[in-house]
Amino acid sequence: MENFLLWGFYFLTFYAFLPGLVSRTFGFRVFKRGRAKQEIALTFDDGPDPVYTPQLLDLLKRYDAKATFFVVGIHAERHPEILKRMHDEGHVIGIHNYVHKTNWLMRPSTVKKQIQRTSEIIRRASGSRPLYYRPPWGIVNLFDFSNMGYLQIILWSALFGDWRKRVGAERLKQRMMKKLRPGEVLLLHDCGATFGADADAPANMLVALESFLEAGQANGYKFVHITDMIALTDGGKKAKPAIGPLKKLAIAGWMGWERLFHVVFRVREVAEDCLFYYRIIPYHGRPLQLSDGRSIADRDPVVEIHFDNKKLSYMMMEARSMMQLAVMLIRETKKGLPQLARKLETDEAAQSAKGVYGVSMINRGVEQFGFDVLPIPKGLFDTSTRLYLKLLLRVLNPSGKQLLNDRGSRMVPSIMAMSMETFWHQAAAKQEKAASRSRRTELFTDNRRQESEEDMPLISYESSNAAGEFTP
Repeated sequence: MENFLLWGFYFLTFYAFLPGLVSRTFGFRVFKRGRAKQEIALTFDDGPDPVYTPQLLDLLKRYDAKATFFVVGIHAERHPEILKRMHDEGHVIGIHNYVHKTNWLMRPSTVKKQIQRTSEIIRRASGSRPLYYRPPWGIVNLFDFSNMGYLQIILWSALFGDWRKRVGAERLKQRMMKKLRPGEVLLLHDCGATFGADADAPANMLVALESFLEAGQANGYKFVHITDMIALTDGGKKAKPAIGPLKKLAIAGWMGWERLFHVVFRVREVAEDCLFYYRIIPYHGRPLQLSDGRSIADRDPVVEIHFDNKKLSYMMMEARSMMQLAVMLIRETKKGLPQLARKLETDEAAQSAKGVYGVSMINRGVEQFGFDVLPIPKGLFDTSTRLYLKLLLRVLNPSGKQLLNDRGSRMVPSIMAMSMETFWHQAAAKQEKAASRSRRTELFTDNRRQESEEDMPLISYESSNAAGEFTP
């Protein structure tokens, strides 16, 4: 019995206690504090709540603040419309397990299933797969460090006990004001339905948060989601490494090869400021089974996309980590895909294409744009692609060798593909969203102008119009 208890103690120590202590104390394999000049990251756990989360979103909109919501899957499943609103208003959604239960009390396979289930709920509601994970109570186990796949674990630099109603709005505000400084990752709660929380506690949080946002705005601070905070932190960690003459020569040679490749293989430009080039070619390889039920077969025509390696090289020069590079690429992809859609609409050769296709090592987060990430079958193509892309990374990035050594196990070339039906559906949805945003802006502007005219004294109104008529 004594040996059994001793081995149990050893197991808990190495499985749970030590990983939790190391991650919280030293920030090992987690992000918990940023480096920024005027930005503060707001994060909210345990929601969405049908009463308090919409009020919170209204409050954030009034102060032009962005936040990260770590949602509990069972709550998110009941309120997909709130997740959609979070996404549409520019916030980031992360995973907080399907049920609010500590990872210490679950097997690694159970944790993984909870994460996958919640990820799919978020994808269905928002159209994007989450990139971030926060374990309940911030408690990680040994397997969480290797079990997250593409997910980044996010903890926090400050929490305030806002899940307890007895703290009160005034005391909560005082606690929060002590952390009104750049780089902080603040943890608050927009739902009181989890174990140990008070159901009405978020009401106090909303009162305190409004004062906090007002004070932050008065001090020139900006409230951002975790993606921006990570990018700011990675960008400020260290000075750019110097580029030697051999590296410059290699980059120039590679750019010359790319121009020749574009001419010989008829690769076309999408737009001057677009990250992508493309060409229409027959696909060669095993059939690609896509998540929308469609497939791309051998010899089917496809739109093969290529990165503009000149632009990519500039981004790699700026990137201080693969995380920051992935964030930059996601932003450029979000801008570039609508440009590609407009280009393909006028390209007759693209009308018969069965899908959009590309191969890259940098494929993190592309699922949110409709792509499926598929493994390359083992063989000559797989081997040559690995060599080519790793050589490309080493040439284009001054720290490419170090990045490969640090992340080599994750830098696996993969196929990115989606059917043309999914591509056009995504393009139409983005176009409709942009049009809707434009209509809302015009309506808001018209309403504000009408309100201003109604509130303005007659003489002032006439003077204002006169100035508009006679000022060139």
